[in-house]
Amino acid sequence: MNLPLITRAQEHNEKIAILVPRGCANATTQGVFTYRDLLYTSGQIATNLLENADDLHEERVAFLIPPGFEYVATQWGIWRAGGIAVPLCVSHPRPELEYVITNSGASIIVAHPDFEDTLQAIAKSHNLRFILTSQTLPSHIANLPEVDITRRALILYTSGTTGKPKGVVTTHENIQAQVTSLVTAWEWTSSDRILHVLPLHHIHGIVNILTCALWAGAECHILSKFDAEVVWNRICDGDLTLFMAVPTIYVKLIAAWENAKSQQQKSMSAGCEKMRLMVSGSAALPVQVLQKWQTISGHFLLERYGMTEIGMALSNPLHGDRLPGYVGKPLPQVEVRLVDENGLVPPGTPGEIQVKGPTVFLEYWQNPQATAKAFQDGWFCTGDQAVVENGNYRILGRMSVDIIKTGGYKVSALEIEEVLRTHPDIQECAVVGVADIEWGERVCAALVLQGSQTLTLESLRSWAKEQLAVYKVPTQILIVEELPRNAMGKVTKPAVVELFRSSLLSTPS
Repeated sequence: MNLPLITRAQEHNEKIAILVPRGCANATTQGVFTYRDLLYTSGQIATNLLENADDLHEERVAFLIPPGFEYVATQWGIWRAGGIAVPLCVSHPRPELEYVITNSGASIIVAHPDFEDTLQAIAKSHNLRFILTSQTLPSHIANLPEVDITRRALILYTSGTTGKPKGVVTTHENIQAQVTSLVTAWEWTSSDRILHVLPLHHIHGIVNILTCALWAGAECHILSKFDAEVVWNRICDGDLTLFMAVPTIYVKLIAAWENAKSQQQKSMSAGCEKMRLMVSGSAALPVQVLQKWQTISGHFLLERYGMTEIGMALSNPLHGDRLPGYVGKPLPQVEVRLVDENGLVPPGTPGEIQVKGPTVFLEYWQNPQATAKAFQDGWFCTGDQAVVENGNYRILGRMSVDIIKTGGYKVSALEIEEVLRTHPDIQECAVVGVADIEWGERVCAALVLQGSQTLTLESLRSWAKEQLAVYKVPTQILIVEELPRNAMGKVTKPAVVELFRSSLLSTPS
């Protein structure tokens, strides 16, 4: 039995699936690719991965490829060969890539030539099979295995409160439920055309945009990275029907619009008005950004709420009133409840969001303790607090101060602290998120230095970028004599946040 995603693609053979604009910087392969192209190339990749075996039987295949046709064909090839796809992040330094590869137990690494040096070195040191996307693919397609939808399909790494990222395992069935829920709620059709500007190691980019588009038989136009000018030029073409992004991107698009000449602004706004839906997610959308975007585009952005473990759970309506500051109601196939220490809470009372349904992930990879801890009576505990007002959910924030949501990413303050403490000049540190209109929260670090050492933000960022993904690197630092602590000696994070708020924030490098 073919996976339903593959079967559906066969119905759209000659339709455009992926379009990568020519002149798009760093694009792997530019041009226009049909569903037939995607099916054929993914079949070749699956054949190559199998290497005469009949089935990968859930072997993990880690791959690092810039957004574009090769990325999609590789992801599909892994699935069609019976493997589990482990997408890597193009901006991660070697230690983070190596952690994901080793933690997932990947046996094969597939890499674009841009990443050959780093990944080949990792493959050699761990004795893993290494494949470059530039290598010639087999001319024939082997008999590919039957892949049941209950099999594991994807491992995405998310930061947990305990520090090191955990591998979130979703099955083909989970992904299918996440996709069909959104396709139903947001009324995707094969005539849709979406511009994809988000990272492809994150659920927002992989499921909400790419897989929803391909499930519906729509066109997915992929940029290798976000560029405000390129995005506005595409919007001005007036042929897009959907756009999804994080608040940080909308802030940058607003700035670009404000810097444009009057005639250009009219063209930009007209391009937006031709779309049927614009969505914002992965972080809270500041009301002033929502209002400014509405003035520019004519769109009241649709906000939704989800996370790697559950897909999307709540959404404002496609049709009907959307309320600023709210994330709407449960999506199709999703059950949501709010709970506190006494049980279910009544409307108007804050509680933890708990989610149940076929969209919820299978497990944390090889971490049964964390998996068990994440569930209560079959409900996934999100760690996010919300309140229901007039039937709509309003997110109040993380229950843990050690989770920072910045630019659409959820990062662990504890993981960052662990790395910062290895810096020779840092004796102690406390990492917090400080509210910021562009990023949602900025990663900020209060530092106690060794002896009479000095440390600049610029030198710390340069050092940290070798150890951490760039979005985890502090954008502000404060040098303090000592960290604020409670009677038990525990650092009081709210007091650290206040230190940053009351200090003059310097410009990040």
